Amino acid sequence: MSFMYNPFPYDDPRPVNRPALPKEAIDGLVTGGSTKVAATLAGRIAGMMDGKGSVVVAFDGYTTADFTRIVNLLSQQLQLRNVAVRTLDFSATYKSEAEFKDMIDDKLWWDRSVDPTLLFGRIYKGGYEGMLDKARLDAFNAGIREAGTVTIVYGYGCLVAPQRALYDLTCFLDITPKESILRIRRGTYINLGLTKPQPVNQTIRRCYYADFEVAVHLRAELLKGNVVDYYFEADHPDDLKMMTRESIREILASLATYPFRCKPAYLEGVWGGSYIKRLRNLPDTMRNCAWVFDLIPMEVSVLVEVGKTIVEIPFCSFFMKEGEAVMGKACVEKFHGYFPIRFNYDDSFHSTGNMSIQCHSGAKFNIDNFGEFGRQDESYYVVATGHGAKTFIGFRDDADLPQFFKDIEAADKEHKPVDYMKYVSYEESKPGLQVMLPAGTIHSSGRNQVVLEIGSLTIGSYTYKMYDYLRLDFDGKQRPIHTKLGEENVAKDRRTTWVRNNIVQQPRKVKEGPGWAEYIVGEHDLLYFSLRRYEFEKTCEGDTAGRFHVLVLVDGDKIRIRSKAHPERYYDADYLDMVVVPADMGEYVIENLGKEPVCVHKTMLKDGFEFGPA
Repeated sequence: MSFMYNPFPYDDPRPVNRPALPKEAIDGLVTGGSTKVAATLAGRIAGMMDGKGSVVVAFDGYTTADFTRIVNLLSQQLQLRNVAVRTLDFSATYKSEAEFKDMIDDKLWWDRSVDPTLLFGRIYKGGYEGMLDKARLDAFNAGIREAGTVTIVYGYGCLVAPQRALYDLTCFLDITPKESILRIRRGTYINLGLTKPQPVNQTIRRCYYADFEVAVHLRAELLKGNVVDYYFEADHPDDLKMMTRESIREILASLATYPFRCKPAYLEGVWGGSYIKRLRNLPDTMRNCAWVFDLIPMEVSVLVEVGKTIVEIPFCSFFMKEGEAVMGKACVEKFHGYFPIRFNYDDSFHSTGNMSIQCHSGAKFNIDNFGEFGRQDESYYVVATGHGAKTFIGFRDDADLPQFFKDIEAADKEHKPVDYMKYVSYEESKPGLQVMLPAGTIHSSGRNQVVLEIGSLTIGSYTYKMYDYLRLDFDGKQRPIHTKLGEENVAKDRRTTWVRNNIVQQPRKVKEGPGWAEYIVGEHDLLYFSLRRYEFEKTCEGDTAGRFHVLVLVDGDKIRIRSKAHPERYYDADYLDMVVVPADMGEYVIENLGKEPVCVHKTMLKDGFEFGPA
C-alpha cells in the first residue's frame, strides 16, 4: 500500500545491493527487452503444448501493472510458432460497479468540513475474493480451457487460491510503489470495478484503502508460498525482466543475509529545503526536496545486482517473502508480516518556512475509524541545522488552549494569522537532539534543519495539520487544515515541563568498549522502538539478537557494516545512508572508513515489544 501522493520522477542509481548469488539465481533471469522475454516464455509454453494439448497461462500483477504489452507480445510469439492463442480478461468475473461502490465508497470519508481533500477512509479487507461475482466466475471458469489452444488469462486477482488449479503456468507482474503512483498520475489506471477515471487524489485514496490493500496481500501469499512460476520486474513495459520461481527465491533469500539499503523516493514540498538535494546531487529540475523516503517500507524498493543486470524489487515484496530472516519471527507475528518502523528525512534547510503544526492520532482512533493497526507515533533526530533552527514540540506551560483552538479555526475559516509562538513550545535545534513524538503530541520541524524522522507501523498518513501559516500549495491553493481532527486527537496535557521531563531526553550510556560507546538517546513507554547512537573512532560491534537494526551514519564520511561471522557480507554506507541489518545476522561490526570519529544512529525494537500494544 502507498500514501506517496506525488513522488518526483527520479531514480536514484546509487543504493545497489550486491549479494553473492548462486548460479541458478543468475541463470533464471531473462533480460534483453520485452520481446526477448516474451519469446523465451513462448518457447517454453510451446514445449508444454506438445505434451498437454492445451495450456492455460495466467498473468496477475500489482496495481497498475500493464498486462496488455506482455499479453500481446506473448500472443505474437506463440502465433509465430503456429500455436493457437486466445486471451481472457479476468475482470469479467468482477461484481458490478454499483456493488463495488457499495463495498468500497461507503468506507471512504466524504465530509469536506472534516476531511477537506478527501484523504481518509477505512481499509477494505475482503480481498479479491470479495470482489468476484460467483455466477460470472463460474461461467468464466467453465470456458477457460480449449483443446489445441493456449489460453492467456490476465487481470488483477486471477491468481487467488481457488483459481490456481485451473492454470498450467502462473506469472506475476510486480510494480514498485513509486512507479505505481506515477502511472496513476499519468492517467493510465482506473480503480478496480470502475469504468471511468476519478480525480487523481481520489484514485490514490481508493487505491490505498482497497486496490493496493488486496494486491499487497495476494502478492505476499504468492511469494511466501513460492506459487508463481515466473516473476516479472515490470516497471518498464518495454524492458521487462523475467525471473523463474527459483531465481527470485534465491535472490531474495541471499539479500536477506546481507546488510542492505533501499532505493529512496524524493518528494517536493512547499517547506522543502536544499540540504539533501545538494548532498545526493538530485536533479536541478526539482524545486526543492522536502521529504526523502529512504526507508518508508511500503513506498521504497531494493536494487539488486544479478549477474550484469540490476533488478528492482519492491521492499514490501522482499520483507513479506523473507520476513523472519529480515525482521525476526516475533516481529513478523506481532506486526502481521509488516516491517514495523518507517524512516524518512524532513528537509527544511534554507527553506521558506516551517513544516505545518500538526499531530497524529492514537491507537483507538486509528483502529475505530480507519481499520489501521494502531497508533501513529513519530520521533525526530536532528541531523543538521542552520541559524535559528527550532523543533516545535508540545504546548507551552502557559498556553491558553481554548484561545488556541479559536485562533486556528479563525485561520482556517477567515484566513487570520495565528501567533503560534504563544501556544507551541520549542527546543533550540542542534545536531544530535532526539525528541520523541508519541501519538497526539503537537509538533513541527522548524525551518533551516534536516531531521531523521522515525515512526511507527501506521502505514497511512494520519497527519492533522492544525496551522499552516496561511500558506498556499504549489498550485496556488490554500493548503488543507484539519482543525476538527486535530482538536479531537491532540494531547492537551503535553506541555513544556512534561515534554522536557519525558520525551526530550539526555543521552545515557548503556555500553562501551575501547574507543566506542553506545547511548540511548530516546526511549518511552508509549513507543515500541528504542533510539540509540554509537560513537566511535575506528570500529564498534553490535548484535541483532534476533531482531533487526537500522543504522544511519549521522556524522562522518563512510562506514562499512559487515557480518562478524561472514565478513564478505557487507554494505558500505555514506553519510545519511540508511542500512538495515537483518535479524538473522547476529553479531556485526561497523568499521569507520574515514579519518574522523563517527556517530551512527541505531533504531531497534525494545525488549518486550511483542507483548505491548501496536
